[in-house]
Amino acid sequence: MVRDDAKLIRLLKTAGGQIEGIIKMIEEKKYCIDISNQLLAAQAILSRVNKEVLNAHLHSCVLSSIESGDATQKVDEIAAVLDKLL
Repeated sequence: MVRDDAKLIRLLKTAGGQIEGIIKMIEEKKYCIDISNQLLAAQAILSRVNKEVLNAHLHSCVLSSIESGDATQKVDEIAAVLDKLL
């Protein structure tokens, strides 16, 4: 599986636009629940990007290291990321 950088960049630009919109909402003293909903939407996009990046990593770097018999470092890296996520 090859990482789709164009897709990731598009998603990140979308999240960036949402964050800019959230900043404007805060500056304009918009309703807190509306701001929170937009924050959740931006977080969902970032989570999706992270999931896709990690999925590509598992299918490329980690799989390759397993096939070469030297997977310890890659497994440790994934374990560290899972610690942060969970």
